[in-house]
Amino acid sequence: MSVLVGIVVGVVTAWFLRIAGRDMLEFPALERTNYRGVPLPTAGGIVIVLTVLVIEAGRAIAGAAGLGDEPGLTLSRSLVLFAAFGFGFLGFMDDLLGAGGDRGFRGHVRALSQGRLTTGFVKLFDGAGVAVVLVATPGFASGRRLIIDAVLIALAANFANLLDLAPGRLIKVSWVLYIPLAVALGTDAIGVAIAPVMGAALALLPDDLGERLMLGDTGANVIGLGVVLGLGQTSRSSILVVLIVLNVLAEIVSFSRVIERVPPLRAFDRLGQRPERRHA
Repeated sequence: MSVLVGIVVGVVTAWFLRIAGRDMLEFPALERTNYRGVPLPTAGGIVIVLTVLVIEAGRAIAGAAGLGDEPGLTLSRSLVLFAAFGFGFLGFMDDLLGAGGDRGFRGHVRALSQGRLTTGFVKLFDGAGVAVVLVATPGFASGRRLIIDAVLIALAANFANLLDLAPGRLIKVSWVLYIPLAVALGTDAIGVAIAPVMGAALALLPDDLGERLMLGDTGANVIGLGVVLGLGQTSRSSILVVLIVLNVLAEIVSFSRVIERVPPLRAFDRLGQRPERRHA
């Protein structure tokens, strides 16, 4: 029940922030063209970050009034809040300042070899730093698992960004992964803390599918983290291998082309999208 409440509160809060802050996303510097060449506001994922903050502030006020099971800011909620702001900030910087010419890990490394530091490389490098701080927090990971879990988190954020190439794709995939995770976690503290993040992402799905905004790196990074933070230690090791393979493959093949060639994946990818959609 706590998880369901968290999801619903995340949806409602994100809807309110989206409506109240619609002019904020219309800032000219945030305008980018999507795969069809239509200019749209990017960094829509900032709504997810703000949603987490508003909900945690509300929980703190309720706790001070003696309401709720855990009145203070718990370790799990602190982790999710830090992850949302850390990766959200790096993604927002890339959305706002990124030139877009150098894509993928190879593109950023090539630019660095030419004496140019891209916002994408800064995001990757500092994202690893945020991941290290996250997993070094007591209660999440320590010792030999520190670097492994940090790499897992950094790769998850990067892979989520790679998926965010077609309307609604990332949110739909993240929810397919999140549902069994939510069932497995139940009322676990980290599961309850993640719920508002996924609820906020769900609230943005209609705008994402309708091509009224793009999540941008701001949203992609945070959604990717929302799923991975709930994994147990055994699952993390397996998922790490999968993420390494997928991130390497992304440098070689186009996931969008693969999706278009596999009918079930294509049908799921196009579900809810505008009819005139072309290849992303």
